[in-house]
Amino acid sequence: MNYELLNGGELAFVGDAYMTLQVRDYLVHQGITQLKKLQSMQIHYVSATSQAKVAHAIEKDLNEIETEIYHRGRNFKSHSSAKNANVIDYRYATALEALWGYWYLTGQKERLDEMFQKMLEVLDE
Repeated sequence: MNYELLNGGELAFVGDAYMTLQVRDYLVHQGITQLKKLQSMQIHYVSATSQAKVAHAIEKDLNEIETEIYHRGRNFKSHSSAKNANVIDYRYATALEALWGYWYLTGQKERLDEMFQKMLEVLDE
């Protein structure tokens, strides 16, 4: 399958799941054992507002194909919206998730790890 042809929503669907798994793995490896604390900390990383912040921070680091995927995710017309974010943040969060989905589906593990570290830097500063 040519994953570059998937729409932004399909890529974001996969990207959201993988990013959530990465965040959960990261938090568990921090030694946090209380589920309530894990849940609240997860929200810090995967909320639309946080994802939008990361999306803006990595824009300059994207190659041509990634930029196209990013725009496809950002411009995807979703029929839903984030519960606690504005429309603009929601669109940028979808752009980030689309990239995550693209990298995951195309087996770009090093790129995912690199950008996950960048995400941690942006959100934990």
